[in-house]
Amino acid sequence: MSPEEKFEDLVDEFTGRPGITPPGTTGGFGRSALRAHGRIFAMFVRGQLVLKLPGVRVDELVEGGHGVRFDANKGTPMKEWLALDAGSPQPWSALAEEALEFVGRK
Repeated sequence: MSPEEKFEDLVDEFTGRPGITPPGTTGGFGRSALRAHGRIFAMFVRGQLVLKLPGVRVDELVEGGHGVRFDANKGTPMKEWLALDAGSPQPWSALAEEALEFVGRK
């Protein structure tokens, strides 16, 4: 399954939950994002799943070789954003649930 198809499945899984907005409802940064009450928790950028997670969790996943800190083309990686490596065995759905929980706490 391609990364695009995996993200479409993720969108289908989360869309319909209370407060969740699917991609395509806004323009600019985050136009490809799943949002919870207006806050981005997962998006598809340059062929990768990008997730908002606690900095410590991002550190753990980066150190484990599962991805890199996301850089929104500004030259500075963002400490609470992970760009998941396409070859990572990490389950997209579970990571998206973590991201949803994280943005809900903020």
